[in-house]
Amino acid sequence: MSFLKLNLDTVKLSDEQFYKICQNNRELQFERNTKGELIIMSPVGGESGNREADLIIDLGNWNRQTGLGYTFSSSTIFKLPNGSDRSPDAAWIHKERWEALTIEQRRKFPPIRPDFVLELRSATDNLKILRSKMQEYMDAGVLLGWLINPQDQQVEIYRREQDVEVRNLPTELSGENVLLGFNLSLSQYVEI
Repeated sequence: MSFLKLNLDTVKLSDEQFYKICQNNRELQFERNTKGELIIMSPVGGESGNREADLIIDLGNWNRQTGLGYTFSSSTIFKLPNGSDRSPDAAWIHKERWEALTIEQRRKFPPIRPDFVLELRSATDNLKILRSKMQEYMDAGVLLGWLINPQDQQVEIYRREQDVEVRNLPTELSGENVLLGFNLSLSQYVEI
């Protein structure tokens, strides 16, 4: 994913202004990091889009069977407690936490950190930037995160207040105590 980062230190966009920029420019994908920098991202290619869709389907199917929470796509921007506005490739929030939000909060950029996030590295993604984004999620209170990196044949597992675990592909991932009973095989991500 290519992106453009705009330093808006002197502008200090309010949450409402950021929301309006996103709504008035729906053909673009925006995020805002903890420094307040506006990040404009380009869409992903077909291969990455297909892989991302498959991951969301797997997560969504598990969630429909368990009814434990809500699954979100990369089109959802979350207003995180650390001040950033981020949209992971896939996210999940426990049912009680999501339902505690007001209807208005759910309609805009929800002011909540996901319990689980997933980022899938595309061919044009900078790994250092993705790792920084994953750390931002952990600093915001996300419980479990997966950074799937097909280019280097690895997955990085992020857990709150723990060192990052790196596994080689193919591997089987467990949702642990966050996504109870969710398992994901990453055999299809082995590059040939």
